[in-house]
Amino acid sequence: MGTDRVVVVTGGASGIGLGVTQLFARKGHAVAMLDLQDAALEKEGAALRAEGLNVLARRVDVSNREDVEAAYAAIRETLGPIAIVVANAGISEGIAFKDVTVPIWQRMIDINLTGVFHTVQAALPDMVEAQWGRVITISSHAAQSGAADRAHYSAAKAGVIGLTRALAREYAAQGITVNTIPPSVVATPMAEQGIAAGTFPPLDVIAQHIPIPRAGTPHDIAAACEYLASDGASYVTGVVLPVNGGMFIG
Repeated sequence: MGTDRVVVVTGGASGIGLGVTQLFARKGHAVAMLDLQDAALEKEGAALRAEGLNVLARRVDVSNREDVEAAYAAIRETLGPIAIVVANAGISEGIAFKDVTVPIWQRMIDINLTGVFHTVQAALPDMVEAQWGRVITISSHAAQSGAADRAHYSAAKAGVIGLTRALAREYAAQGITVNTIPPSVVATPMAEQGIAAGTFPPLDVIAQHIPIPRAGTPHDIAAACEYLASDGASYVTGVVLPVNGGMFIG
């Protein structure tokens, strides 16, 4: 994989997204780290730039198309045409289906599914012009197996898988691959917040039910992203790559 390509990572300032940002930046890519968390953006962006890496940190709400378009204009001006997109930004919450209100449902769809639509569609012109591109979406094993008290989340992430497969077919002839990674249990700040709130079991408890008995790490997901973004994966598209320790096999 060439190191002169511009990479966009949404939700890039913490958790899985930060792991992806760090890996691609340290491999020599110019990386745009997009997130809503101001403090994390400032801290992690500064840390990576202190290593001499080419990282642009910008606050972006992926559910807002104008926000995404403005960020992409800045990325193109500062770093160059976008070649790789890792659409990772998302939210999760545990709530019984009967208690899901229309605003709660809409927010989940707006961020987890429509956010991917905005993030990917706005980057495609660069990839089409170059006749080369890599799109990697981060979905969830909940989209494959379902998850109690997360019907709205499961539905949104299932939409991400469907969108990924459709785009893979639509853009394959233009040198653009589109794949998705559905993680299961990953040690991230989001998981820690769920544990603290009592809506997510402790990771060591869940690990007992995973064939590879540990929680995943952001690096596990980032390594898979690196492969899917590589020239070596040029014949891989429309794939749901389950980096989940065997928690869901199907």
